[in-house]
Amino acid sequence: MDKNQLLQDVLAHLQADLEQASLAALSAHEAATHEENVAENKYDTLGLEAAYLASGQARRVEELRQTLITWRQLRPRPFDGVQGIELGALILLASEDGHEQWLFLGPQGASMKLQHAGQNIQVLSNAAPLGRLLLGKHPGDEITLPMGQRLQAFEVLTVD
Repeated sequence: MDKNQLLQDVLAHLQADLEQASLAALSAHEAATHEENVAENKYDTLGLEAAYLASGQARRVEELRQTLITWRQLRPRPFDGVQGIELGALILLASEDGHEQWLFLGPQGASMKLQHAGQNIQVLSNAAPLGRLLLGKHPGDEITLPMGQRLQAFEVLTVD
């Protein structure tokens, strides 16, 4: 699998999310400042509610903008056996029941599922519990992750 193409897929997904959030923020701002939403009395909170929504949408746009900047700086490199798993790694992980899953490890803010080269790939943040556990690991290493009341065991099968 081509990690650079996978990165481009993540960036395209984030850009689409940013555009959608920007439109939602613009719409919320227009609603908050529309003359029909001016309070007629102290109990009329429609304008206030619209302002809260607009504020939240604006924060979401800024978060997506920062995430996009961070992901654009990612440069996936080939696996280095000395360093172990690092950002930009493509990892094949097997659970204890034999279920295999591809993961693409990156910086925060882009948890998503993608289709790439006929495979389902989970994009995972290094801040996620599983992402933190994978950093520095090598093929053949096992990790355990608390899942509710029990521990779930995984084995790193391959890393690219």
